[in-house]
This record gives sequence, C-alpha cells and structure tokens, in this order.
Amino acid sequence: MKKFNIRKVLDGLTAASSSSTAAAQPGTPRDNDAIQETVQSDHFQLCKTVRHGFPYQPSSMAFDPVQKILAIGTQTGALRLFGRAGVECYCQHESGAAVIQLQFLINEGALVSALADDSIHLWNLRQKIPAILHSLKFNRERITYCHLPFQSKWLYIGTERGNIHIVNVESFTLSGYVIMWNKAIELSTKTHPGPVVHISDNPMDEGKLLIGFECGVVVLWDLKSKKADYRYNYDEAIHSVAWHHEGKQFVCSHSDGTLTTWNVRAPAKPGQIITPHGKQPKDGKKPEPCKPILKVEYKTTRAGDPFMVLSGGLSYDTVGRRACLTVMHGKSTAVLEMDYAIVDFLTLCETPYPNDFQEPYAVVVLLEKDLVVIDLGQIGYPIFENPYPLTIHESPVTCCEYFADCPDDLIPALYSVGSRQKRQGYSKKEWPISGGNWGQGTQSYPEIIITGSMILTFSFPPLKVMLQVLYKLKTAKVFERARGKEEKPSTDIVEEDPFAIQTLSWCPESRMLCVAGVSAHVIVYRFSKQEITTEDVQLLEVRMQCEFSDVDSPDPGGEQTPTLPTSGAPSSPQETEPPTQPSTGSNSTDGPRDNIPCLQVRSSPLKQSPGYQVELVIQLVWVSGEPPQQITSLAINSSYGLVVFGNSNGLAVVDYLQKTLLLNMGTSELYSPSDHHQRQPRSPRKARQPSGALCDSNDGSNPSEDRCKSPTSGSTSPCNSDEERKQKFIEKGTHVQNDAKDNSFTRSRSSSVTSIERESREAISSFHFCESFPRKTDSLVSPCLLVGTTQGSVMMVAVGLPPAGDQRLQQPVGISSCGTLVRLKGGILTMALLDSTGALLPPSYESWYDPNASDEEKEKSRRRRPASLPSSQEGQDSQFAVVCSEKQAKVVALPSQTRIYKHNITETSFVLRADVVQMAGANCIACFCANGHIMTLSLPSLRPLLDVNYLPLTDMRIARTFCFSNLGQALYLTSPTEIQRITYSQETCDNLQEMLSELFTPVETPEAPNRGFFKGLFGGGAQSLDREDLFGETAAGKASRSLAQHIPGPGSMEGMKGAASGVVGDLARARIALDERGQKLGELEERTAAMMASAESFSKHAHDMMLKYKDKKWYQL
Repeated sequence: MKKFNIRKVLDGLTAASSSSTAAAQPGTPRDNDAIQETVQSDHFQLCKTVRHGFPYQPSSMAFDPVQKILAIGTQTGALRLFGRAGVECYCQHESGAAVIQLQFLINEGALVSALADDSIHLWNLRQKIPAILHSLKFNRERITYCHLPFQSKWLYIGTERGNIHIVNVESFTLSGYVIMWNKAIELSTKTHPGPVVHISDNPMDEGKLLIGFECGVVVLWDLKSKKADYRYNYDEAIHSVAWHHEGKQFVCSHSDGTLTTWNVRAPAKPGQIITPHGKQPKDGKKPEPCKPILKVEYKTTRAGDPFMVLSGGLSYDTVGRRACLTVMHGKSTAVLEMDYAIVDFLTLCETPYPNDFQEPYAVVVLLEKDLVVIDLGQIGYPIFENPYPLTIHESPVTCCEYFADCPDDLIPALYSVGSRQKRQGYSKKEWPISGGNWGQGTQSYPEIIITGSMILTFSFPPLKVMLQVLYKLKTAKVFERARGKEEKPSTDIVEEDPFAIQTLSWCPESRMLCVAGVSAHVIVYRFSKQEITTEDVQLLEVRMQCEFSDVDSPDPGGEQTPTLPTSGAPSSPQETEPPTQPSTGSNSTDGPRDNIPCLQVRSSPLKQSPGYQVELVIQLVWVSGEPPQQITSLAINSSYGLVVFGNSNGLAVVDYLQKTLLLNMGTSELYSPSDHHQRQPRSPRKARQPSGALCDSNDGSNPSEDRCKSPTSGSTSPCNSDEERKQKFIEKGTHVQNDAKDNSFTRSRSSSVTSIERESREAISSFHFCESFPRKTDSLVSPCLLVGTTQGSVMMVAVGLPPAGDQRLQQPVGISSCGTLVRLKGGILTMALLDSTGALLPPSYESWYDPNASDEEKEKSRRRRPASLPSSQEGQDSQFAVVCSEKQAKVVALPSQTRIYKHNITETSFVLRADVVQMAGANCIACFCANGHIMTLSLPSLRPLLDVNYLPLTDMRIARTFCFSNLGQALYLTSPTEIQRITYSQETCDNLQEMLSELFTPVETPEAPNRGFFKGLFGGGAQSLDREDLFGETAAGKASRSLAQHIPGPGSMEGMKGAASGVVGDLARARIALDERGQKLGELEERTAAMMASAESFSKHAHDMMLKYKDKKWYQL
C-alpha cells in the first residue's frame, strides 16, 4: 500500500497558490515556471543538537573516578557532562530549580541530582541522551546534603530539620530507617543543632556514620545499634568534614577560618587546631579570626605527606583579594589565586575506595566563569590545558556570525596563527577527564563561528563533535587605553565597553575582516602569516550628519542640502560632503564638541603578530555637539576593494585600497527624483512645513534631542533603534498589532509631526554586493550594491571600477544611485541574487594572498574571481533578486524589475533574523521571528516549507546572536557563556544519535585494597555492612507516604507506560505485558526444569539405596 504523505499534498497546494499569485502579476515571464524546486518540506525537521561553552551560573559538581566523567549542575537546573575532548552532553531538569548536589553511582552509568525544590532524580547515563529514571519529591522537609557510599544502593539524605532519611536508589523508595536529630545529639542540649551539612561513613567501618550539624556538633552514629557512639562539640559552625583513609581521625572546617582535627575515640577536644591563613600572635593567644573555610579535603599518599586542600579561610584584612585555593602538603603551603569566585572543588584520586591510600593527582576547581584543573604531581602546581572552549568570550558576546562549508585551507591557516597565542607553562600530562567515546557521525564539513572579537570553530568530523578555539583578535589594541581610573575614553554615546563590537562582515575566501564598534568606528583587517610593525595606523575620519538639520534650524541660512547625483554619472565625495571643516577638532568648554572621534587611535608603533592585521581604521566624528550615530549595517567586498557602512544618517562607501572616502550620502538622496517611493520631509497638511514643526510642542521634548532620535524606536537615545524596538516587544509579552502605515513598532503619537520625524530618519539596515543589472535598460551585468533601509526600501547603487592593476590604485571608483528596486513592509534584513536556473549568485571575491609576501607571490595568488557575466536578451530576465524584510519576502526579476513572487511572513510579529541558505542541494530563506517561530521558504516561489514554534524571544541576547547557515545549521547564545546549536535538516536529525558521543563505556572496577594477612587475622581491616538487613522493608518497615512522593521518570518503564496513550499506548502496554508474561513463563519453565532434575536425582539415589540393601538381612543392617 502506498504511503500517504499529507506534507506533499500541502506543498502542492502551496506551490499552486504561489504560481497563481505570480501569474497574476503584470509582466511576469512565463519562463520562470520552468525552474524546478527540489527542496520539499520532507527535508526539514527542527531539533537541538549540541551545546558548547561554560555552564552558566554553576552550583555543584561531581566526578566518576572510574568512568572519568565530570558533571556540573547549575542554578537554572541544567546538567552538563564532560568527558574527553569532544565528549559533552547537556540535560535539563523540568522544574528549573538549582542543582545543590550531584552524586555519581560510580562505574554504573547513573547519576543522582538533588535540587533546591527538595527533589532528587536518578539519571541514566548509559544512553546518548540521558533521561530521568526516577524522581522523589520531599513534601515536609528540605534537602541540605546527600551521601552515596561507594558500591552501595542506599542514599543518605540530610534535611534542614536535622533528620537523615535513607533512599533505595534502585527503586527510589524511602526506607523506614530514619535518624532523628533529637536522638543524635545529647539529651541535655536545649537548642536545635541546625541543618545537616555533612554525612559520610567511616572508611574502615560502614556501620559507623559521621553526621555534621551546622551548629558545630559532629556525631558518630552506629547504624546497627541505632545510637550515637561519640559526639564532638566545637564552638564554631561547621562547613565541611573530611576523613583520613584509616578511619581513625577526621578534619572539620569552620566559619572562623580554623581546621580542627579529631581523633575518633577522643571526643573531648580536637587533637589539633590550626588557622592556615591566620596571624599567629606572639603572646600565645588565639589567632585572629579569618573568613570561613568553605570546604576541606584530606587525601593521603603511600610515599609522602598527605595533601590537605581547602577553599576560603583568608584573613579579613585581604580586602579585594581574589578567591584562593590553598594546597597544604607537609610543611609547605601553596596559595593559588583564581580569576573568579570558587563554587566547588574536587580532588581526583587514583582509587575509588575510601579505605585505601588516595594518591591524589589533580584538583578540579569549578569557578563562576571557568573550570580549572591543577596538577598536584608537578612542582609549582601547574594547570592542565583545557581542551573544552569553556570561555567562549572574555567579555559579553555582542554579535555572532556562523559560516558553514568554508574553504578547506582556512581552518589550518587560522589554527597555525592561533596556536602561537596560547599561553605557556601548562602541565605536560594528559587531560585527566578522559571518559566517554566519540560519536560515529558521517558528515564532515568545516564550520566557523565568529563571536565579537573571537573566532571559534566546531565541526562534525567522522569521529567527534567538537568546538575548538582557533584564533582570538582584540580590536582594542588599535586605540589608546585610558591610563588612570578617572581617565575614560571620550565616548559619550554608550554606557558599555567602548570597544565592544556592534556588527561584522567577513569574506572567508579572501580572509578580509571588517568590524564595526559601538563607538562608531570601523576597522578593516587583512590576514597575513608574517609579523609586521605598523609605524602609523591608517586613519580615515568621516563626518556623517543628519541630512535634515537645516529643517530643524529656524535659520534659513544654514547648509544647503547636497545635490542629488544623476543616475548616470558617478558622484564624488565633494558633491555629498558638507563644507570642509578645520582638521583639528574642537572640544573646549565654550563651544560644542565638533570634528573629533569617540576614540583616540594609538600614535605609537603597533606590533602586529601573524594573523589579522589592521589595514584601515574609519571613525565617525562628532558634528556640532552631536555624537555620531552607531553603525547599523556593514559590508566588505574584496573583489571591489570597498567597505560600505550605514546608520540613521545615511551611508558611506570607502575604498580601502586607496584609503579614500568615495561616497557620504543621506538615505533620502539615494532615491531618484522620479522615484515614487522617495521620502521627502514634508507635512501631510501643507506643501512646506515650517522648520520648527519638527518639535512636537504638545510632547514637551527638546528640539535638539528630538532631532537625533532613533529612526524607528522614537527614543532620544542616538544609538539603540533596533534594540529598543525589540526590547519593547519582549516587555509587552503580547503580539504587536500590524499597521499598514507604520511597520516600525514605535510608540504611537497621533501627530503628523511624528510621521515626518520617523520618515526623515530612515536608517540603513543591510547591504549586498553583487554583479547585476543596475537599470531596467541594461543588458550586461556590472558591479552593484543593494541597499536596504528600515522603512522597507531596496535601492540599487552602481559601482564603476577602474581596470585592475596599477590603474585600480590610481583612478577613482565611480558610485551612482539608480533609484528604488522594490519596497516591502518592515525593515530590510537580507538580500540575495539567483540566476535564471535558481542557483545562488554569491558576491565576487578576490582569492587570499599574503599582503606582506613578495610581489611575485602576490601576482600568482591575487587574481580576481571571474564573476559570471550572464547577458539578458531583449525582453527576457536572467536574474532574480530575493529580498526579505521584517514582514515580507519578495522575488523580483532583473533587469525588468518586475515582482514575480510575494509572501507575507508574519502579521502579528516581526522577523529578527533571515538568511538565504543552501539546503538539500537547493536554496531557501530561513527566518526566526520574535514570537519564537522558525520558518523556511523555498526559492524562488517562496513556498512555506517549515513553520515550528521553537523558542519565544525572552532575551535580547537571542535576538542579537541568532544566525542561520548552510546545510541546515543554526545557533544562538542561550546564555552569556553558552552556544546552543540547532538543526533544521531532516537528515541531520535522523543521524543525530550516531553523531552524539557516548558517556558510559564498559570499564572494570579496580580491585579492592588487599587487607593483608594480619589485618584479616586480627580484624583490623575494613568492616562491611549488610545494609539490606538494616534498611530493607523487612527490618525497617515502610516510610510515611506523606513524607515524599515517588515520580516515575520518562526514561523508566513506569514513565514509558504513563507516556503511552491511545492505540499506540495500548500496543505498547500489550507488548510490555507480553514481555512480562514471557519472562514469567521463562522463569516458570526454569523452575519446572529444576524440579524435574531434583526428582530425577532423588529417584536415582533411592534406586541406589534399594540395590545396596536388597539382599541383606535385618541383622546385617
């Protein structure tokens, strides 16, 4: 029977609808119907793949010493598991409560997590995507501490009331055995001892349980006799307890910075009291109190002194000192400073048995924003080189770009220069967290992520899923640093880091990189494998001002609006720049700040290492006391040698080869005089509005502030147009109603003045270099620039390039505006070009060459990539321009400039990110909307292929960093330190299980330590305990049902039974019942066979007895 696919039926209906829409357009060429679109909805499916980076807000940590797996819990209920490089896993508790403690079932592939909502969960790590098997929710008591002995199935749970409950981890049921706080402490004690802060069993006697209460009382509890053997009292509160492996003494850390060592059989007073960081008075008095020692671990070695590792305990006079980890070994004490606060630490030992010499070899330190592993086996305690890219960025990520299927030689080139940036002095040993196995993925293509000023890469090679830091670039080196605390950069337009990166543009083929910062600066970088020293950094200052400043001023004698260049002749900078200003900027207190940049470029020689080296710095300057507007869009083209950037004032084109400004034009000047889309600053009531009308008198705002408001948000901030608009959408939490006249989601003011202000400050939102037809009458393609604005206009700009070679460096480049190509609702997000067959036409580029190499090598490699030169016959179109805005997507045929396809993406929300990507051998548009939907549209017919409600926009970080790439990949920053990668490819989703790594690998548990002949003879070895006899239901009874509630997890058999529903559920339950029935029948068959064997044996023995006594008389017996 043929399988019925509703998706294909919907695709056919959508295609028919789109075709009919296109056919209705006048002048639509019938040849477009011949384009066969191979991509279908069957090729798309959305799912998360992997998460990289450091766990955000970590709270707890655990380590399996046999499997060599590290687990980290966070304050948001997340679990991150790490093995060898490339072995990572992410899980999430549904409640989102903080993880307060983690406990591995050592070498069993399971993990117990305790949460702040008083629930404990059992995770199964034997599958690639871990799942919860059981959960237990406490109702009447709060969990404060957990302890699971090695090779035990009984979990001790300490509570805030001071009681200890015992849980069977196999069934996750409570035992009737309970240690009550009033029985543990002395009867004469009148106060409550406080919460349980520590539980551990004696390494040499499993029947003795050590319980630490917050008030300073420690109790050694006998599990068999159900009473306290010893009680140890100290005046200061306890934070942690650590055993000596022989079980004869233990160490406590206290809130006054002291360590007390107790002998088990001497509870009267501690055997030793030390204050590691306290000043010892000469008169023999007690040392000055210090900060609390939050944790201490006591580890022994066979051939030397024991190690004592502790965190905290510093003196109170060390104000401002960073967090420290103290390692005490014999008579030496090493204080290791950390970059961030210490959350937790663990000492890694050779053996999992607590009753043997521990032989510590490393310390894992979990910091607030980093993970550090210290080598205890080398002098100076060096750290291990971390193979995980946990620190994605040194500062908060402000932008993110994702490139898939890059040139093959690019990653080795970045790695070769990036490896020189690594610090020295690492431990020579291998990374100790080495568990798990890599996945068996089959896809292999290089991918690169650029975040802010750091370049990262991760890939799906055949054996592993891995993210690796390739190269790091600090843009702040180009500028002068503030020497004193009071001396700050002169950037008054931002409150954040003045060097933060706003946007970037990168050409992987030529390796040209261009970044724009929040201080209105643009830096152009070239890639070189040779080190150079730049004496003077090339600087170009650009004066971009509001083109309607003359309207704002009542003085009719102001600057004249620059004349619009004709569409045929190239415009020069002199035609569009305002009158020449003095070269020296004024920043006196008497007059407004003018002609000075926000940052000062360094004047001293700049030593540039191999890698990305500064080619040109472009800075926007202050204009008559007004700060420069932040750059909203940026593009670079290596084939043309041009950089273009724009903001709410207009756009500027710079020739970075000649280091000259080619064009400085306001947005309204891009419209041709005959363009019906042209926006003029006129009132809808009168033909000419007085200049003072731009200030709304009813609003009470300052004219000077109104003049520099953001083009779409209506805010007085000069730089946050898109950010504020998106943030308002988030804060409202409701869908914004669509208004055909106003697509900018601004505050509504029922004044015609507002519309004038909004339209007059139309900002540039996107660029796209291409080889196309600038005008309808052209028959040959030529270099062009597509310009998109926040009001939905797409303009075509023609670029006239001189011949290559020396003429390119001497003759000027011509730039001319050709008017509006198309208009859409909402701001323009992305643009692309297709040929007549529907194939993507990428921008032309120049192959990479080393700028510092010899001239002969330059000429060999410096060849401009030949762009395709399709000719257009009379009356036929040979290209399609694809344009996507915040609301719509359109396809326009070129050179006729006829719209052939149109699709309304959303009515109640707006698109945050859109990219034209390659998928399943074809092209499509991928969109991420503010309401959380991820959609894809086919090209060129714009058929909807995918629409999934994935992630509601709850954080501006997601809007700022979400990006799509080719081959069905996408990513975003889910937290300030973590990258979440997703796929919208059906093929990748199907192969995801093979690609993911395995956490659990079969490993034999090390042998238990040998007790020795004399210890076995005289009973000096470890004493075992049959906990089943003590805690089982037979001996201890059942626990109170109201104390805790058992919840089957989705990974357990009960969870699968509960999740099943309908016919599928009935089938699943029937299959489970058959399996259980078959198992019971098998057991019955085995018992029957055993009874038959026993009967046969009895018959044989009876026959032998009969033969033996057959012929004997009674007196012979």
